[in-house]
Amino acid sequence: MKTSDQYLKIVEWSEEDQCYVGTCPGLMLGGIHGDDETQVYRELCQAVEEWIEIYEQDGDPLPAATAAREYSGKFVVRVGKDLHKVLAIDAMRHGESLNAHCLHLLRENRTHDGENKRVHRISGKARPSRKR
Repeated sequence: MKTSDQYLKIVEWSEEDQCYVGTCPGLMLGGIHGDDETQVYRELCQAVEEWIEIYEQDGDPLPAATAAREYSGKFVVRVGKDLHKVLAIDAMRHGESLNAHCLHLLRENRTHDGENKRVHRISGKARPSRKR
């Protein structure tokens, strides 16, 4: 297994950019873009390899792996007292627990906005550099 296999690589169509965009969350900023999905994936894999080389050359530890990651199904979100109150009252109005109500809102938003994902672009094919 190559080190790069530890990182999730995503290629998806961007309506905003009208092209395919490849990203590797957690490892590199920006993305690779183009009209050919397969070519974008190839370039993304190469960029991931380059990022790993940069980390190794700098003697920096690699970020935590993102591929085959396990998720517990729970997380804590701090929303502030005012929003907490609004959500709790809205949940009561709908006859739901606060947890069920928030889950419903998240799923509904994900379903409606799933195609409107924002992606970051980088221009050119210059060697990647990390922000310090």
